[in-house]
Amino acid sequence: MARTLIIGGGAVGLSLAYHLTRRGETDVLLLERNQLTSGTSWHAAGIVGPLRATAAMTRLAMYAGELFPRLEAETGLSTGYRRTGGYWLARDAARMDELHRIASLGRHFGLTPSVVTGGAVQVPGLDTTGIIGALRVEEDANVNPVDLCMAYAKAARAGGAVIREGVNVAALLVEGARVTGVRLDDGSEIPADRVALCAGAWSKKLADGAGVALPLQAVEHMYVVTEPMPHLPHPYPVIRDLDRGIYVKGDAGKLVIGGFEPFAKCWNPHGLDGDRPFVEFSEDWDQFAPFMEAALALIPSLEATGIQHFMNGPESFTVDSRPLIGQTNEVDGLFVAAGMNSVGVMSSAGIGRVLADWIVEGASPDDLWGVDVARVDPLTAAADHVATRMEEAVADVFALHWPFKQPKAGRDLRRSALHDRWAAAGAVFGLTAGWERGLWYAASDAERDLPYSVGAQAWQEIAHREAAVMEDGTALIDLSPFGKFDISGPGALMALQWLAAGNVDAGVGRAVYTPLLNAKGGIEADVTITRLGPDRFRLTSGAATRWRDLAWLRRNATGDMTVRDVTEAEVVIGVMGAGSRDLLISLSPDDWQDFPFATARGVTVAGAPCRATRVSFVGELGWELSIPAATGGAVFDALQAGGASPLGHYALDGCRIEKGFRHWGHDLGPAITPLEAGLGFTIDWGKDFLGKAALERQKAEGMTRRLVLFDVDGATLILHDEPIRENGKVVGLTTSGAKGARTRRVLALGLVAIAKGETLAETSARQFEIEIAGRRYPAKALERPPFDPTGKRMRA
Repeated sequence: MARTLIIGGGAVGLSLAYHLTRRGETDVLLLERNQLTSGTSWHAAGIVGPLRATAAMTRLAMYAGELFPRLEAETGLSTGYRRTGGYWLARDAARMDELHRIASLGRHFGLTPSVVTGGAVQVPGLDTTGIIGALRVEEDANVNPVDLCMAYAKAARAGGAVIREGVNVAALLVEGARVTGVRLDDGSEIPADRVALCAGAWSKKLADGAGVALPLQAVEHMYVVTEPMPHLPHPYPVIRDLDRGIYVKGDAGKLVIGGFEPFAKCWNPHGLDGDRPFVEFSEDWDQFAPFMEAALALIPSLEATGIQHFMNGPESFTVDSRPLIGQTNEVDGLFVAAGMNSVGVMSSAGIGRVLADWIVEGASPDDLWGVDVARVDPLTAAADHVATRMEEAVADVFALHWPFKQPKAGRDLRRSALHDRWAAAGAVFGLTAGWERGLWYAASDAERDLPYSVGAQAWQEIAHREAAVMEDGTALIDLSPFGKFDISGPGALMALQWLAAGNVDAGVGRAVYTPLLNAKGGIEADVTITRLGPDRFRLTSGAATRWRDLAWLRRNATGDMTVRDVTEAEVVIGVMGAGSRDLLISLSPDDWQDFPFATARGVTVAGAPCRATRVSFVGELGWELSIPAATGGAVFDALQAGGASPLGHYALDGCRIEKGFRHWGHDLGPAITPLEAGLGFTIDWGKDFLGKAALERQKAEGMTRRLVLFDVDGATLILHDEPIRENGKVVGLTTSGAKGARTRRVLALGLVAIAKGETLAETSARQFEIEIAGRRYPAKALERPPFDPTGKRMRA
């Protein structure tokens, strides 16, 4: 019996064992099928890069710079950690924009990155022809992966953890959606309260057997080690030639050269060689040739240097090139840290720490949505899909992260039942939350294949055109991907009243917008709950959080009730704009005049039964029509024939932000409360609910931060995670941004520090700037949204 059982003795599993013991957990058992490090950690390149492209990954990676030296002091074992500094090279102006953004983020987190010209890249032997600039990161470093793992293991054992090698886990044991332990190859079982799956490339088969979706794939991943090269600087800085897909690092007078390839070669970790420790594949110069050619161009002296070793070993990558961390949706007590995308060693410190906190506390210790395994759509874990995604997922690690970039490989997993009709209306589809949705609607072929940009977006005028229709007419919006859950039973009301901060004990037909909170008052879900009967409710949540929300309801909604996912049973069409009421009247025998805001009722439109809910995410008069999937086409056809035109996802987001509406996963999450988010109006203080005590404390003590809507003067593109400054000091980060689809103003939501007791008016009076790609722009904190601030149009 083990309190916590860890599967996998690589860097991540060993770090987790160490951090659990640091939390006081002494009943920790780690099982390794062969020898420690023998899966993929042993052949890792050992680069430690604390600065990543996102805030979440930077927080995880930075901790290595603190922990790795400390481990040496704790254990007396060298980890080989040494700072070398490094450069991220840019050969394209758009890449420079990205490097400026990353540098701003790094400085906010206390790192010391600087953006320099190509001529300032002073590394002996480097040909800087074509390099227009670089990001210099002083904190870049190297570590010896095997030595690091041995230090983790020694420290974990000293803290009470038991580590067993040569023990292969054959299956996870699950009863009633909860993990109960593992079964070994010899048929014996080890019970456990909690299991952490940290087996890297070998994780997916175990997850599959437990009904857990893990969209990762093992591939052949390569680097070469040169013969000794005289006159190399020591230490040699880590070089990332991003636009050519390669990295270079020093290794005891030699160079290590690797890359992130398109069309990576998939490998089956459960095939003939899968059980062998320290697996190494044959050399593949055809696959590696582009990287070697790029390295020769960057370092001409390589032409006279031999190759000492060609390393080709397994590494696991995920379909979206982001790790999978946290508690799985499908099985309670089963945690995962896998799919490291070749950054497992450098991220092992941070991942081990946050996952240990998560396991002990039962909740995510930080905003980790971008890497949370709960984001996974089960369809993405299908073997064919993960293999297809390796055409670009590996290369995407170094590829330019264009704003609004869309994947090409592995599309069309989920389509609305109205997909063909949206397509006929001109949809240019993109992948949003696993669904194909119209990003915009092209009026001609010339509006289809538009170029990416780090500045003004080529589709922006189309978004303005689509939104302008709602001034007098009607727009149709594809809302089918939103998560839809029917909750019913004698205990449904009591359960929802406990989970919702708002009062859902409203009359039949009322729609209540409310957050669902955790015990700390953080927002676990941002939903609308519609009462359909005395003990029947419809809960609508975001498309991206469907699987997470379903799991959260299963874990927290107790009592005599059932929760049924009906997301794909219906299509939902947003009928929005000043002309929406007249259009619906022309197609329906029902009363659309006496139809109050935030109510729902059964109606008939174009002869088809629907449920109409009067709510709006665009801030216009309108209804959301929920229609059985089989009959939605007739309703769509009638609405379109009546003069309505489609509005795309980008225009929807532009409308959303100019109304100041928040978005879960960006503006909202488990680490922000409704009071901080400006959603205090959703709270019913007269009833008890999960998280109320935390909110009452915060209300009494005063907030220290606030989510604010900013009007950013002179900017063309704002995304998220841009530093917000006041008097030169960073006081927060943006959470989301867009150009208003009707106001044409560049807007951003951002979380800023405030003094206790500070009013919104006082916050608005402060002088802010937002730093975007290295430039600072005046930013006015708004007290009211710029579009229809009184809500007159929406409630007309």
